[in-house]
Amino acid sequence: MTRVSCIIFDLDGTLTQTNELIFATFNHVAEKYIGKVFTPEEITGMFGPPEQVAIERLVGKERIDAALDDFYSFYESRHPQMARMYDGVSNVLKFCRQQGLILAVFTGKGKQSTLISLDMFGIQKYFDIIITGNDVENHKPSGDGIKRVMKQFDLQPEQVLMVGDAVADVKAAQEAGVKIAAVLWDSYGKGQVMQMNVDYLFHSVGEFHRWLKASITNQNN
Repeated sequence: MTRVSCIIFDLDGTLTQTNELIFATFNHVAEKYIGKVFTPEEITGMFGPPEQVAIERLVGKERIDAALDDFYSFYESRHPQMARMYDGVSNVLKFCRQQGLILAVFTGKGKQSTLISLDMFGIQKYFDIIITGNDVENHKPSGDGIKRVMKQFDLQPEQVLMVGDAVADVKAAQEAGVKIAAVLWDSYGKGQVMQMNVDYLFHSVGEFHRWLKASITNQNN
Protein backbone atom coordinates (compact mmCIF):
# COMPACT_ATOMS: atom_id res chain seq x y z
CA MET A 1 0.00 0.00 0.00
CA THR A 2 1.22 3.50 -0.84
CA ARG A 3 1.92 5.60 2.24
CA VAL A 4 -1.44 6.58 3.73
CA SER A 5 -1.93 9.66 5.90
CA CYS A 6 -5.72 9.65 6.11
CA ILE A 7 -8.46 7.04 6.41
CA ILE A 8 -12.05 8.00 5.64
CA PHE A 9 -14.72 5.71 7.09
CA ASP A 10 -18.30 5.25 6.06
CA LEU A 11 -20.55 4.87 9.12
CA ASP A 12 -23.58 2.57 8.74
CA GLY A 13 -22.53 -0.99 7.92
CA THR A 14 -18.86 -0.10 8.29
CA LEU A 15 -18.25 1.17 11.82
CA THR A 16 -21.71 0.72 13.24
CA GLN A 17 -24.49 -1.84 12.91
CA THR A 18 -27.29 0.69 12.59
CA ASN A 19 -29.11 -0.42 9.45
CA GLU A 20 -31.96 -2.16 11.30
CA LEU A 21 -32.43 0.93 13.47
CA ILE A 22 -32.58 3.12 10.38
CA PHE A 23 -35.18 0.88 8.73
CA ALA A 24 -37.30 0.76 11.90
CA THR A 25 -37.09 4.53 12.35
CA PHE A 26 -38.02 5.24 8.76
CA ASN A 27 -40.98 2.88 8.93
CA HIS A 28 -42.11 4.38 12.24
CA VAL A 29 -42.47 7.70 10.44
CA ALA A 30 -43.85 6.21 7.22
CA GLU A 31 -46.54 4.23 9.02
CA LYS A 32 -47.56 7.18 11.17
CA TYR A 33 -47.76 9.74 8.37
CA ILE A 34 -48.76 7.79 5.26
CA GLY A 35 -49.90 4.44 6.65
CA LYS A 36 -47.28 2.44 4.79
CA VAL A 37 -44.34 0.17 5.66
CA PHE A 38 -41.36 -0.27 3.32
CA THR A 39 -38.89 -3.11 2.79
CA PRO A 40 -35.20 -2.54 3.56
CA GLU A 41 -34.49 -2.52 -0.18
CA GLU A 42 -37.11 0.17 -0.76
CA ILE A 43 -35.73 2.28 2.07
CA THR A 44 -32.12 2.04 0.93
CA GLY A 45 -33.31 3.01 -2.55
CA MET A 46 -34.68 6.27 -1.14
CA PHE A 47 -31.45 7.24 0.56
CA GLY A 48 -28.39 8.77 -1.01
CA PRO A 49 -29.47 12.20 0.10
CA PRO A 50 -29.80 12.37 3.91
CA GLU A 51 -32.96 11.32 5.73
CA GLN A 52 -34.42 14.84 5.72
CA VAL A 53 -34.73 14.71 1.94
CA ALA A 54 -36.20 11.20 1.85
CA ILE A 55 -38.75 11.98 4.55
CA GLU A 56 -39.81 15.28 2.97
CA ARG A 57 -40.49 13.44 -0.29
CA LEU A 58 -42.56 10.98 1.71
CA VAL A 59 -44.67 13.27 3.91
CA GLY A 60 -44.55 16.63 2.13
CA LYS A 61 -43.14 20.02 3.13
CA GLU A 62 -46.02 20.92 5.40
CA ARG A 63 -45.37 17.96 7.71
CA ILE A 64 -41.60 17.63 7.47
CA ASP A 65 -40.74 19.34 10.78
CA ALA A 66 -43.07 17.13 12.81
CA ALA A 67 -41.96 14.02 10.92
CA LEU A 68 -38.29 14.77 11.56
CA ASP A 69 -38.96 15.33 15.25
CA ASP A 70 -40.58 11.89 15.34
CA PHE A 71 -37.71 10.39 13.34
CA TYR A 72 -34.94 11.63 15.64
CA SER A 73 -36.88 10.92 18.83
CA PHE A 74 -37.43 7.30 17.77
CA TYR A 75 -33.85 6.92 16.46
CA GLU A 76 -32.29 8.15 19.69
CA SER A 77 -34.63 6.33 22.07
CA ARG A 78 -34.24 2.96 20.29
CA HIS A 79 -30.50 3.35 19.68
CA PRO A 80 -29.32 1.48 22.81
CA GLN A 81 -31.49 -1.55 21.99
CA MET A 82 -31.20 -1.69 18.20
CA ALA A 83 -27.70 -0.49 17.33
CA ARG A 84 -24.19 -1.58 18.17
CA MET A 85 -20.63 -0.94 17.13
CA TYR A 86 -18.94 -3.86 15.40
CA ASP A 87 -16.54 -5.79 17.62
CA GLY A 88 -13.01 -4.55 17.12
CA VAL A 89 -13.87 -1.16 15.61
CA SER A 90 -12.76 0.80 18.66
CA ASN A 91 -9.39 -1.00 18.54
CA VAL A 92 -8.99 -0.06 14.87
CA LEU A 93 -9.71 3.60 15.63
CA LYS A 94 -7.35 3.62 18.62
CA PHE A 95 -4.60 2.08 16.51
CA CYS A 96 -5.07 4.64 13.74
CA ARG A 97 -4.90 7.44 16.28
CA GLN A 98 -1.74 6.02 17.81
CA GLN A 99 -0.17 6.00 14.35
CA GLY A 100 -0.99 9.69 13.88
CA LEU A 101 -3.36 9.15 10.95
CA ILE A 102 -5.99 11.72 10.03
CA LEU A 103 -9.39 10.11 10.53
CA ALA A 104 -12.63 11.17 8.87
CA VAL A 105 -16.23 10.04 8.59
CA PHE A 106 -18.01 10.40 5.26
CA THR A 107 -21.61 9.25 5.48
CA GLY A 108 -24.72 9.88 3.48
CA LYS A 109 -26.94 10.11 6.57
CA GLY A 110 -27.89 13.43 8.09
CA LYS A 111 -25.79 15.31 10.61
CA GLN A 112 -28.19 14.88 13.55
CA SER A 113 -28.49 11.10 13.27
CA THR A 114 -24.74 10.82 12.60
CA LEU A 115 -23.87 12.74 15.77
CA ILE A 116 -26.40 10.74 17.82
CA SER A 117 -24.66 7.49 16.81
CA LEU A 118 -21.11 8.79 17.22
CA ASP A 119 -22.00 10.16 20.66
CA MET A 120 -23.86 7.02 21.75
CA PHE A 121 -20.87 4.86 20.84
CA GLY A 122 -18.32 7.33 22.25
CA ILE A 123 -16.23 7.46 19.09
CA GLN A 124 -16.66 11.03 17.89
CA LYS A 125 -13.40 11.91 19.66
CA TYR A 126 -11.40 9.86 17.16
CA PHE A 127 -12.33 11.91 14.09
CA ASP A 128 -10.71 15.06 12.78
CA ILE A 129 -13.60 15.81 10.43
CA ILE A 130 -17.14 14.49 9.95
CA ILE A 131 -18.81 14.91 6.57
CA THR A 132 -22.51 14.03 6.42
CA GLY A 133 -25.18 14.19 3.77
CA ASN A 134 -26.02 17.69 5.00
CA ASP A 135 -22.50 18.92 4.30
CA VAL A 136 -22.25 18.19 0.57
CA GLU A 137 -24.27 19.33 -2.40
CA ASN A 138 -23.58 16.15 -4.36
CA HIS A 139 -24.22 13.04 -2.30
CA LYS A 140 -22.73 9.57 -2.62
CA PRO A 141 -21.91 8.03 -5.04
CA SER A 142 -20.32 11.42 -5.72
CA GLY A 143 -16.81 11.72 -4.31
CA ASP A 144 -17.32 15.33 -3.19
CA GLY A 145 -17.15 14.40 0.49
CA ILE A 146 -13.79 12.71 -0.02
CA LYS A 147 -12.51 15.69 -1.99
CA ARG A 148 -13.59 17.98 0.81
CA VAL A 149 -11.50 16.00 3.30
CA MET A 150 -8.50 16.12 0.97
CA LYS A 151 -8.86 19.86 0.55
CA GLN A 152 -9.24 20.43 4.29
CA PHE A 153 -5.96 18.64 5.07
CA ASP A 154 -4.07 19.36 1.84
CA LEU A 155 -3.88 15.69 0.87
CA GLN A 156 -3.14 13.99 -2.42
CA PRO A 157 -5.35 11.05 -3.52
CA GLU A 158 -2.57 8.52 -2.95
CA GLN A 159 -2.45 9.53 0.74
CA VAL A 160 -6.10 8.61 1.34
CA LEU A 161 -7.92 5.32 1.90
CA MET A 162 -11.72 5.12 1.84
CA VAL A 163 -13.31 2.34 3.89
CA GLY A 164 -16.93 1.45 3.15
CA ASP A 165 -19.42 -1.34 2.62
CA ALA A 166 -21.61 -0.09 -0.22
CA VAL A 167 -21.54 0.34 -3.97
CA ALA A 168 -21.82 4.10 -3.40
CA ASP A 169 -18.63 4.07 -1.29
CA VAL A 170 -16.71 2.29 -4.05
CA LYS A 171 -17.95 4.71 -6.71
CA ALA A 172 -17.22 7.74 -4.53
CA ALA A 173 -13.65 6.57 -3.90
CA GLN A 174 -13.06 5.88 -7.57
CA GLU A 175 -14.41 9.27 -8.58
CA ALA A 176 -12.12 10.99 -6.06
CA GLY A 177 -9.14 8.90 -7.21
CA VAL A 178 -8.45 7.29 -3.83
CA LYS A 179 -8.06 3.63 -2.95
CA ILE A 180 -11.08 1.78 -1.57
CA ALA A 181 -11.13 -0.89 1.10
CA ALA A 182 -14.49 -2.62 0.69
CA VAL A 183 -15.66 -4.18 3.94
CA LEU A 184 -18.30 -6.89 3.82
CA TRP A 185 -18.95 -7.81 7.45
CA ASP A 186 -22.49 -6.39 7.26
CA SER A 187 -22.98 -5.14 3.71
CA TYR A 188 -26.44 -5.07 2.15
CA GLY A 189 -24.75 -4.66 -1.22
CA LYS A 190 -22.22 -7.47 -0.73
CA GLY A 191 -22.96 -9.25 -3.99
CA GLN A 192 -22.63 -6.11 -6.08
CA VAL A 193 -19.55 -4.87 -4.25
CA MET A 194 -17.76 -8.19 -4.79
CA GLN A 195 -18.24 -7.78 -8.53
CA MET A 196 -16.68 -4.30 -8.55
CA ASN A 197 -13.05 -3.40 -9.10
CA VAL A 198 -11.95 -2.63 -5.54
CA ASP A 199 -8.42 -2.24 -4.20
CA TYR A 200 -8.89 -4.25 -1.01
CA LEU A 201 -11.63 -6.55 0.26
CA PHE A 202 -12.23 -7.59 3.87
CA HIS A 203 -14.79 -9.89 5.46
CA SER A 204 -14.18 -9.12 9.14
CA VAL A 205 -13.02 -6.24 11.30
CA GLY A 206 -10.20 -8.43 12.59
CA GLU A 207 -8.97 -9.14 9.07
CA PHE A 208 -9.00 -5.43 8.24
CA HIS A 209 -7.18 -4.56 11.49
CA ARG A 210 -4.44 -7.13 10.90
CA TRP A 211 -3.91 -5.89 7.36
CA LEU A 212 -3.85 -2.29 8.53
CA LYS A 213 -1.25 -2.98 11.22
CA ALA A 214 0.99 -4.81 8.74
CA SER A 215 0.60 -2.08 6.12
CA ILE A 216 1.27 0.82 8.49
CA THR A 217 4.27 -0.96 9.98
CA ASN A 218 5.71 -1.54 6.50
CA GLN A 219 5.19 2.06 5.41
CA ASN A 220 6.88 3.35 8.57
CA ASN A 221 10.01 1.25 7.99
